[in-house]
Amino acid sequence: MKNLIPIHSRPYRPCVGLMIFNKYGLVFSGQRLDNPNDSWQLPQGGIDEGENPIQAAFRELEEETSITSADFVAEYPEWIKYDVPKNLANNLWNGKYRGQTQKWLLFHFLGSDNEINVNTKTPEFKTWSWMEPNELSKKAVFFKKEVYEEINKIFIPVIKNYIN
Repeated sequence: MKNLIPIHSRPYRPCVGLMIFNKYGLVFSGQRLDNPNDSWQLPQGGIDEGENPIQAAFRELEEETSITSADFVAEYPEWIKYDVPKNLANNLWNGKYRGQTQKWLLFHFLGSDNEINVNTKTPEFKTWSWMEPNELSKKAVFFKKEVYEEINKIFIPVIKNYIN
């Protein structure tokens, strides 16, 4: 077994999280391939060296969903951190991180649903759906529920103002 740094001493992995809403105010959610509990989540991913969060978000959006028809709308004002369970922390990211610190960004989807394809080069989702933003925190893996509830406080009013 590899010699791992204690979890509480590990840094957080910097990444972006994306909430993408359609013209009806519903948000894209994907059902993860690697989760036995059939949890749903929003697209997210690491920020590569030299990228800013918005650049990373557009890249991740296309890599995970094939979406290219989207406009950046807003960002959550702070970075949000979450820890992953110990067994995941030891297996994800070569055991380097304790969890993630995320810059959450909101996008408006401008395309049609046939643009969306989660069967990408390196798929993360087995299927996808549009859902009410509040529904997502009920279907998310337990360690992401609070994150989704937090971003909903800022993003739901923005979505409502945007589509009305």
